[in-house]
Amino acid sequence: VQLQASGGGLVQPGGSLRLSCAVPGVNLDYWAIAWFRQAPGKERERVACISSSNDWTFYGDSVKGRFTISRDKLKNTVYLQMNRLKPEDTAVYYCAARSQAVLSNTASRLPSSYDNWGQETQVTVSS
Repeated sequence: VQLQASGGGLVQPGGSLRLSCAVPGVNLDYWAIAWFRQAPGKERERVACISSSNDWTFYGDSVKGRFTISRDKLKNTVYLQMNRLKPEDTAVYYCAARSQAVLSNTASRLPSSYDNWGQETQVTVSS
């Protein structure tokens, strides 16, 4: 499946952005979809994951309470709403997917748990 990520940009600290990841032609109830990010010189980090028909969600500690992952099953799209952005949120963001998966929190942190990756979208938080 071809993931299509969009929505990055430049925002001031404290601002908001919403990233979108289109996952065409699938039933999202049976897919685990995650957002990862990678800043220069740092490892790829799972930001958030959503999976199962029960909308289980997991978040990285650094974004809890500020970011929200959600999905629109009619549009086959997963969103990452990012509020109260900080300069340390600056990174390249990726969406990733795995079919027929309900991932645990631990497993969802691993890039190797996913077999589909979208293109990068840059998020820059700066005044």
